[in-house]
Amino acid sequence: MEPEQRFRLLQRARLKTFFKRGFLLLLCGTLLYYAVAIVYATKTIYKVRRNYAVILEDLSGERRVVKDVGWHGRLPFFTRLELEVPLMNQELHLGGMPDSQRIMSQGNVSLWASAMLTFRIMDLERWGIENKSPQALLQNDFDGIVKDIMQGRTVDELISDRERIKEEIYRDLKERAINEGGPTLEEKYGIEVVSFILRDTRFGEKLAEASEEKKRRELIAEAENYAADLEASRTRKLYAAYSDSIRDFRRSLGLNSDGDRFLFEFLNQQKWAAAYEKNQQGQNTFVLTNTGGAPPVVLPAPAPKEHSRKETQSTYVQSAKDQKPRLREAVGAADQAD
Repeated sequence: MEPEQRFRLLQRARLKTFFKRGFLLLLCGTLLYYAVAIVYATKTIYKVRRNYAVILEDLSGERRVVKDVGWHGRLPFFTRLELEVPLMNQELHLGGMPDSQRIMSQGNVSLWASAMLTFRIMDLERWGIENKSPQALLQNDFDGIVKDIMQGRTVDELISDRERIKEEIYRDLKERAINEGGPTLEEKYGIEVVSFILRDTRFGEKLAEASEEKKRRELIAEAENYAADLEASRTRKLYAAYSDSIRDFRRSLGLNSDGDRFLFEFLNQQKWAAAYEKNQQGQNTFVLTNTGGAPPVVLPAPAPKEHSRKETQSTYVQSAKDQKPRLREAVGAADQAD
C-alpha cells in the first residue's frame, strides 16, 4: 500500500474517532442536564431562601417545618413539599383585589371602598400545619370583620370620619374574637397584624351626581323657607301696625262702644285693601266679608295713582264717615232681631 493512501485512511480513522467522542460527550451532557432538571423539578434537592420556610410532608404523613437557609435534600417519592411560606410582611386586600369593592353602608346606601391589611407570620406550626389553605381562610375572616364594621356605619361617618373607623377596625383585627368566645385572627393563624389602612371610600359616579342634586334642592328649599318666614314676619308686623293705627283712629274719634265694631272692621279691611291694590292692576272695588248679618259693602274706586297719599287717606276717611249711619242701622236691626 502506498504511503499517500495509508495517510488518507489514518486521517479518516481520526475524524471518526473525534466525532464519536464528541457525540458521546454531547449525549452525556444532555443526559446530565435532564437528570439535574428532573431532580430540580421534583425538588428532590430544594433550597430554602432567607425569610422563607418550607413545610415538608414525610411518607408517614408527618408534617414538619424546614426554615434553615440553604440547600436541603429529600427522598423523591416518599416525601412531598407541601408549601413554601414567606416570613416577611405580607399584604391582604379587601375582597382579595386592590380595586375598590362595593359595600352597603347603614341605610342601604352603596359605597365603594378599598382596604389593605399588612401581617407577618409568627407561628409556622399554627399557620401551615393547623390550617388548611390558611391564606383563603384568613381572607374570608378579614373581609367579614371589615364589612361588619363598615356596614354598621352611616355614609357620613365613612366619608368624613375615616380615621376613627380605621383605628377601630385595626383594634378589632388585633383584639376582637372572630366569634364570641373564639380566638382572634392572631391566635387562629399565628400571625401578627402590623397595620391596616382604608385606601379609598367614595360614592359611585351616579350616586355622587344624585347627592349633589339632592344638596342643591335642599339649599333651594331652605332659601325658599327662609324667604317665606321673612315674608310672614313682615306681614305680621304690617298687620299689627295697621291694627294699631286703626285702634288709635278709633280712640281719636271716640268710637269705643260695641256698636262701632263694624266700623273698626271696615276701616281695618280698607287698610288692607289699600295695600292689596298696590300690587294689583285694574283693581277697582273691594268687597268686605259679611259679618254679623250686615250686607256687604262695596267701596268706591280707588283714587288715581297720580293723587297724593294724603288725598287717598282723606277719601277713605270720608267714605268711612258716609258708611257709619248705615252700619249703625245694621247693628240696631241685628239687636232688635236678637
